[in-house]
Amino acid sequence: MILLQAARPLLADFAATLFYVAVAAITRNPLLATALALAVAAAQLGWACAQGRAIGPLQGMGFGLVAVFGSASLMTHDPRFMMFKPTAVYLLIGAVMLKRGWMLRYLPAQALPRIKAAAIVRWGYAWAALMLLTAALNVYFALYASFSAWSRFVAVFPAASKATLFAAQYLAMRASARGAQVQTLAAT
Repeated sequence: MILLQAARPLLADFAATLFYVAVAAITRNPLLATALALAVAAAQLGWACAQGRAIGPLQGMGFGLVAVFGSASLMTHDPRFMMFKPTAVYLLIGAVMLKRGWMLRYLPAQALPRIKAAAIVRWGYAWAALMLLTAALNVYFALYASFSAWSRFVAVFPAASKATLFAAQYLAMRASARGAQVQTLAAT
């Protein structure tokens, strides 16, 4: 439940993109998915403005990318523009994740003394590598695969790879923290 509460703002920020992927996968019609994703993004921004809420940076970036890539797809009748949109997102996120120690602020305070900072930095780089790999794979699928194959890729690989890396990191860090705790108890 806590994970869902934490993920809710992120899911809201990328609602138009997620809607695009779902509609594209179901209908196999990239132009329809693009038009509907633009409508969802515009409706979200309109709703936020009507309620007097500020537009968050990720929501603004998501809308901007949907607007630019989506409009290009609709004007040229070429779905590849929208298919390249995830590449831009993954490249931006991967570049930010290349900053040494970016992950330190996301760990619980009680975990920091039990896990070596170097290990946390390495996991941060592993996340950056995954984002950059996903961007490269998205380029490949957008250029060389059918829209149907790209839809399956974008619907499965990004989420599955992130879940796998998250699980591996969680288990490794938990084991490291427990080992440090056992050593501390044995020393006393």
